Amino acid sequence: MALAGSLAACRSVAPAVIGPPRLRLLAEARWPHRLAFRGTTIGGLSGIDYDTDRGEYLLISDDRSDINPARFYSMRWSVGSAAPEPTDVTTFRQANGESWPARPQARAGVPVPDPEALRWRRDSGTVLWTSEGDEARGFGPAFYESRRGGSLLREIPLPAMFQPSPDGRRGARDNLALEGLTLTPDGRHAWLAMQNALIQDGPVPTLCAPGGPCRFTRIELATGRATRQIAYLPDAIPQRPLVPGAYADNGVSEVLMIDADRMLVLESAYATGVGNSPRLYEIDTRNASDTLPLEALVPDSYQPAPKTLVADFATLGLSRLDNTEGMCWGPSLPNGHRMLVVVNDDNFNPLQITQFAAFEFTG
Repeated sequence: MALAGSLAACRSVAPAVIGPPRLRLLAEARWPHRLAFRGTTIGGLSGIDYDTDRGEYLLISDDRSDINPARFYSMRWSVGSAAPEPTDVTTFRQANGESWPARPQARAGVPVPDPEALRWRRDSGTVLWTSEGDEARGFGPAFYESRRGGSLLREIPLPAMFQPSPDGRRGARDNLALEGLTLTPDGRHAWLAMQNALIQDGPVPTLCAPGGPCRFTRIELATGRATRQIAYLPDAIPQRPLVPGAYADNGVSEVLMIDADRMLVLESAYATGVGNSPRLYEIDTRNASDTLPLEALVPDSYQPAPKTLVADFATLGLSRLDNTEGMCWGPSLPNGHRMLVVVNDDNFNPLQITQFAAFEFTG
């Protein structure tokens, strides 16, 4: 296989942080594996956001309704306390009011969401969330808005470039689609981030080379229209698997607006036998060309967003590194700095962990 050959042949070098550290670890905590809560099994936590009015975090599970129907949780966590406390679970509903089905029970024409990211809309009291899609059954990624109680308000249409083509030559790759979601500070726009490149845009990362461009798409929430799109180049896979040719990957796990234009981008890599390598970057969305009109991103047809390394998680003092997928701003710290909170997706795997970490963020 091409990936195996690449991994055996070379190794990439991760960039170094320039300037003073911008993340300082404040606290970390874990939940037990497959924690039972109100008739559900907690796990697969792939997105997190903070409701400032209720003082609660919202957490989306990437369970494809295999264990329990698609859902999100709420929790409270005071940094410095013991484990966070789950407070509620909400089932996402289809337009007909029913919960989303698991794949074996899904009727023809009904997609099975693969939930990955969520954001709380304070102005409307609703939850925005993404699905990576149901490619095996012909459904591409999707973007939904639901009420706090879980009922579906709308599906926001995506540009046609994201949908799989019958010949398999275009659209999002299976399980490598809408991994990130963030809101602009004014609440008017959402940015959707792809984990890897669309098929027509380039390859997935290898140990030797960065992946093709990930499209980040800005959606005007009032109209549901895509109004701009930029390209982001993920790193090459930063670590070699212990066994040459074994599985390894890298991609965008989450995005988060710093202000109206600057964005944090979380990349999370994995190498068999070595583990995970989360890294946090900053970009300025103004410094990239608009790729929305381009059906395919070929070299020299676009300008990707330049990126600056904010932190390599291996240097932050965490007790363990795992599959960090969710990221949000928590309550402000007493010194006025922001608190950045992250969560790991354990994939319902007993060898992985559901870990929360809080950092002081500067800059």
